Amino acid sequence: MIPYAPHEWRPEERPAMPGSPSTPAHPPHLRLAYGIVGCLIAVTAGMSNALVTAYQPYLQGALGAYTTEIAWLPAAYVMTNVSMNLLLVKFRQEFGLRLFTEIFLVLYALVAFGHLFVNDLSSALAVRAAHGMTGAALSSLGMYYTMQAFPGAHRIRGLALALGMSSLALPLARILPFELLSFAEWRGLYLFEMGLSLICLGCVLLLKLPPGDQYKVYEKLDFLTFVLFASGMALLCGVLSLGRTLWWFETPWLGWALAGAIVLLTAALIIEHLRRNPLINVGWWGSSNMIRLAMLVVMVRFGLSEQSTTGAVGLMQAMGLSLEQMHPMFMAMLLGTLAGVVTSALTLQREHLSAPIIIALTMIMVGALMDAHASNLTRPYEMETSQFLLAFGGALFLAPAMLQELGAVRTEPRNLVSFSVLFSISQNMGGLFGSALLGTFQTWREKFHSSHIVEHLSALEPQVAARLQQGAAAYKRVITDPALDNAQGANALAAAATREANVLAYNDVFMLVAAIAAATLAFLLAQALHKRLTQTSQ
Repeated sequence: MIPYAPHEWRPEERPAMPGSPSTPAHPPHLRLAYGIVGCLIAVTAGMSNALVTAYQPYLQGALGAYTTEIAWLPAAYVMTNVSMNLLLVKFRQEFGLRLFTEIFLVLYALVAFGHLFVNDLSSALAVRAAHGMTGAALSSLGMYYTMQAFPGAHRIRGLALALGMSSLALPLARILPFELLSFAEWRGLYLFEMGLSLICLGCVLLLKLPPGDQYKVYEKLDFLTFVLFASGMALLCGVLSLGRTLWWFETPWLGWALAGAIVLLTAALIIEHLRRNPLINVGWWGSSNMIRLAMLVVMVRFGLSEQSTTGAVGLMQAMGLSLEQMHPMFMAMLLGTLAGVVTSALTLQREHLSAPIIIALTMIMVGALMDAHASNLTRPYEMETSQFLLAFGGALFLAPAMLQELGAVRTEPRNLVSFSVLFSISQNMGGLFGSALLGTFQTWREKFHSSHIVEHLSALEPQVAARLQQGAAAYKRVITDPALDNAQGANALAAAATREANVLAYNDVFMLVAAIAAATLAFLLAQALHKRLTQTSQ
């Protein structure tokens, strides 16, 4: 990398990595301002996708879309978000943070404004894809602002705070007043989001980040790699997002998309492996430390999928509860995330990064085990403790997992793009993979339990006959035909059987999450024990 706009910094003020801001000693009031702005930007970065995730069923009705069509909305966001760091990291390094900040915040505000004019699904998908690109820029921007709020010895606490604040977006979106959604159909949500983006834009124009060094870093092959890699990741995201809805083996284009993703990603990695100055260091990605980091992030994101529509929320929806009735559970998620963020920021130490990861996995395992005993009488307030533990563990995990390998990036800055892309892929694809696998597992187990329940339903048994008569009695006032009356009774019993099968299937999902968390925890403990024994023998 060749610097073309060098600055003279004192040793303690030098940017930690290419593309990051310098770190001068700010007075206390300025540190507080940086912290507030950083947290605001971090929450805003995650709010766009969180709003769609939380209110997807309502958006489906407003846009007049089928279930398979509305599933493209969150998929379009992840498709563009997952690969943007391939270009954004070098953009900061070559053109500077200030230009990066202003351009992408203006774009974010314009895209939020564009949401107000969306009238059909196709335009909504285009806007979601654009928001995925700009949202990736805001995530790193929030991190840089938050880290300015801390002195050098405690700057990693700023990183923990920024990473945790971005995960607050989903529980915050779920507890927003429903009136926001009902205002102008669904546009009230995006008026709220546009207001947040304009506030962030005003804040960064008033409070600019300190400058950093700039370098000539872009090469022509970077853009070829980006096109191939981003296209392949987009196809893979589409398969993971729609596979469960369309079903994996019944939709031919899913197979073609997966094959195309493999070809495109392989081509991109081969090009990068053969380059002298690669955008992605393929060999470094294949190192044991990077594989371990990716597996850890994917496994934790897998566990946190328990809080999505394939876990606790899905269980409550299967029993007919609305989002408003789940607010106590969402509030527990919010408080758990806040507690995890604060705990991580106060206790994080470079010398002890494994301990919070182990604690986080333990909390995820315990929370999932607590949920695995649900029944058709379980209500949101009974899942508050378990969801608090899951949210706490997820927020506690992120910063130490990232910091474990960030030191290697500081010693070898050329790996910064590779690290950023790997962490983004692990986060995004881990969430998609977790939801897809858990959703598929839940569907399979529901069919399994349904078949077992139906096998034992015979009209000759007194209890079954009584339930049929009880179901039919509810319709006697409006249905005079005995045959139709009996049919309604049978339908009511079938609905009850399906509900019970769904509850049992979700219990199996929670047990699977607990088992995966336990296996990951056992792997980390075994690795720590092996390391200690090796050091002792030496």
